Amino acid sequence: MSARAIQRINAEHKAMASNTSVYSVGIDDAFKWHATIYGPQGTPYAGGIFRINIEFPEDYPFKPPKYTFGTRIYHPNINSNGSICLDILKDKWTPSLTVEKALLSISALLAAPNPDDPLVPEIGEQFKNDRFKFDQTARKWTEQYA
Repeated sequence: MSARAIQRINAEHKAMASNTSVYSVGIDDAFKWHATIYGPQGTPYAGGIFRINIEFPEDYPFKPPKYTFGTRIYHPNINSNGSICLDILKDKWTPSLTVEKALLSISALLAAPNPDDPLVPEIGEQFKNDRFKFDQTARKWTEQYA
């Protein structure tokens, strides 16, 4: 294990621990976290509590952590395995980003899906072509799973 990675992970955990109104973090071990984000108001996800699994690589913060949804969600940029299509979690990651910033970006993705770069093309098409049905299904899944 990289001592530098553990030091950074611990510092981020300590900094975030006081902000429980946005998310809570529990640690199974230094490189695996479980966070929760709340569905943004004014979206079909409002009222939902979504679990995010975070796995840090040994060379964090130079490589991004792997973020996956542990809660089922109906979203064009999140697939059934919980994988998230968001550039800062992949090729746009920089060491100046933090877990807190990434979670805020994921929350923003819930509020503003990107149907033009979908991970689930069918849901992206529905978002663009039948927004009412998309919202209805996303709200139903939120009530059922989150």
